[in-house]
Amino acid sequence: MLDDFLVRAAFAGLGVAIAAAPLGCFVVWRRMAYFGDATSHAAILGVALALAIDLPIFGGVLVIALLMALLLSLLTGRGVGSDALLGVLAHAALAFGLVAVSFLPNVRVDLLSYLVGDILAVSKGDLLIIWGGALAVLGLVAWRWSALLSSTLSPDMARASDVDPKREQLVLTLALAITVAVAIKVVGALLIAALLIIPAAAARPLARAPETMAVIAALIGAASALGGLLVSFALDTPTGPTIVSLAAVIFASTQTMRALQG
Repeated sequence: MLDDFLVRAAFAGLGVAIAAAPLGCFVVWRRMAYFGDATSHAAILGVALALAIDLPIFGGVLVIALLMALLLSLLTGRGVGSDALLGVLAHAALAFGLVAVSFLPNVRVDLLSYLVGDILAVSKGDLLIIWGGALAVLGLVAWRWSALLSSTLSPDMARASDVDPKREQLVLTLALAITVAVAIKVVGALLIAALLIIPAAAARPLARAPETMAVIAALIGAASALGGLLVSFALDTPTGPTIVSLAAVIFASTQTMRALQG
C-alpha cells in the first residue's frame, strides 16, 4: 500500500497535522506566531548544515531549529522589542541559510522543495521520521498539558502551583523544533508556521475548552492536508501551498460563521 506515492503523501500530511495542532493552539494562545516563523525559517540553515557534514536532513534541521528557538527564548525581553528581534532573526536565519547552501561544493539542492515542501516525494523512511516526531510531540504535550496550560493562562498562578513557566517554555521550544524538523518535507520552511497557526486559529471560534480546540485544530489540519493533496493532484498546483490555502479557506469560513452568530 505504501508503494503508492499519494498514500504516502496522505500519511505524511496527517502526521504533520496531528503534531502541529496542539502545539499550534499554544502558539495562538501565547501569541507566538512570529516565534514559530523564526524557528521555521532557520530550517534552511539546518538543511545546509546537514548537507555540509553529511547528516540526515531531519537531524540538521532539528539541531538548528532547536538552537534558534532557545536563542529566541534567551534574548526575548532583553532590551530589544520582541517583534523587532523576531523579525531580524527570522529573516536573517533564512538569508544565512540560503547563502550557506550556495557555498556547498558539488551539492545540487532543490531549494524550492525545502522552501514550500515536496510532500509527493515522501519516502517510507521519511514517513517513519514524520510519525516518530509527531508521536514524540503529542506525547510531550500530553505529558505537560496541565502545566503548559496553567503557565499560558497565568504565569503567576502557575508559580503558585509549583509550575515553572520558563521550564514549560522550554518544553514548547523543544516540541516546536521537532515539528519544524518533521514538517519541512511536507510544507517547507516558508509554510510551516502557517500550518501551525491557521488550523488552531480556525478552531478557536468552534471550541469552548482548550482540549476541544486542540482536537478540532487537528481535524482541520488533517482535512486541509488531505483536501489540499486532492485539490493539488486534480488541478496540478504546488501541494504545500495548496494545503495551506485550503486551511486559510477553512479559517475564513469559521470566522465568517462566528461573525454571523454575533
